[in-house]
Parts: sequence; structure tokens; C-alpha cells
Amino acid sequence: MNPTDIRTHPFDLATGLTAAGEGSFRGHTSAPYSNMVGPFGGITAATALRAVLDDPRCAADPLSLTVNFAGPIAEGPFTIDTRPVRTNRSTQHWTLTLSQGQAVATTATVVCGTRRPTWSDTEISPPPAPPADSVPVADPPDFPVWMRNYEMRFVEGGGPLTPQPREQASSTTTLWVRDTPARPLDFPAVTALSDVFIPRVMVRTGRMVAASTVSLTVYFHADAAALAEHGAEPVLATARAQHFGRGFFDQSAHLWGADGTPLTTTHQLVYFKD
Repeated sequence: MNPTDIRTHPFDLATGLTAAGEGSFRGHTSAPYSNMVGPFGGITAATALRAVLDDPRCAADPLSLTVNFAGPIAEGPFTIDTRPVRTNRSTQHWTLTLSQGQAVATTATVVCGTRRPTWSDTEISPPPAPPADSVPVADPPDFPVWMRNYEMRFVEGGGPLTPQPREQASSTTTLWVRDTPARPLDFPAVTALSDVFIPRVMVRTGRMVAASTVSLTVYFHADAAALAEHGAEPVLATARAQHFGRGFFDQSAHLWGADGTPLTTTHQLVYFKD
């Protein structure tokens, strides 16, 4: 599958921004990336990151992104305001707000940094999984519609997307995933891919449950060159929860390149209503 030109790819149209003065960008929600309420959280996170990457004051590649979903984003235009609060020799720290009218819907922080050659090691390992092309592509559900933008090949933990969903003893999901149409990997794309997981509560219960991410953090292990080298091939993604209770659960996840290279580590807190 040949990757689509990113200038016309649905993902890039959805995350596209127009400069509106220093540190200010205008965007618009995208119907194909709609979720249960408002946009898919991954597309919002990717758009926030793009605002920093598009800012001429950005001095380095992103190291981490934290997005706090303060309230629902209504269909329509929005404004993202960016501010570099401090730039050091190795790191640059940003704060962002996404607003509609006078209401702030999302806040975020981004840390960018200069990577230098150092000693390195990886203590985690990718989960066992057959090659992506040997795993069938899951049929996307009619709702939420954002899932139609991704080719998902579930190795385990498909939850309500499996033919006969049922309650599970583990919340773990492992799948091969990429944009559809295929698109070369970069920082915004891998940000959105870090949030493609079915909510853990749905995997455990085997049924659809109202759920919404409250806070999402992505740590980037790969630099721009490594992401470019990966191209448009599927990434191996795995996620699990640690605790469910009193209307919230947490999730930890990892994204891996096909060669076992760690791409991102993510953590999030999710609200659910059962």
C-alpha cells in the first residue's frame, strides 16, 4: 500500500492549523474523527502538538506531551494559544490552551529537547505478536466514527469489536495499527496512534461503556529520523489498565516499530460511567 500524500491525507486535514498571530492558531473539528462526545482525543492531542511544531519559536523535537481534556470540544472552529515558558540549553517548555469562544476546552504542556548520543538501553520488550500481514483487519464499528481512520489488526483484547465479546480477566489489548489510507509516521501521527486503544473498561466487560479520557501523556522515545525511517508500516501497540474504581481507570501503553524499536510510552486517566 502506497502512503497518501500528507498534504491531502484526512489526518493532516483534520489537524491543519492557520496562523493567527504569534502564538495563536485557528483550527476546526473534523467530522471523520468524531468520538462519543466531541473529537477523538488522539486527534486533539496531535493538533495541540502540531501547534508547537508549527510555531517558529519551536527549538527542538518533542520529548513529551501532556493533554488535559477540561471540557467537551463542540463541533466547529477553535483557537490554540501557545507559549514557550522557558528555553534551556537542552529543553524547551511550552504551555497551550485550546479555546472555543471564552471557554477553555483543553490545556496542554509540551517539552521539546535536543537529543545527544549517550549510553542507552531498553528494559521493556514488545509483546509477542505474529507479523502484521498475518493478522486479519478488524471491521470498524459504525460508532464511534474515528475508528474508520485506522487499520486495526487485533492480536488480543479486541473487546466489543470481537465477534463474540465477553467479559475478560485481563484488560490487555495488543494490535498492529496504522492510519488508513497509509501515512508516513511523524510526531503528530504517532501521538494520535498512542490513543487508539479501546477503553480498558470495555475490554474487561466486553461491552460498550461511556468513557472519556481526562488526561493523556505521551513520551516520545524515537526521534524524527527514526519515525521517518519507519515509514507507513503498521506499529505494534499494547495497552493495559492497572486499576478500575469509583468512575475512573488508568491506562499504560507502548508503541513499537516492526523491528522492536520503542516509539512511545503513554499513560492516561479515563472517566467511565457504568
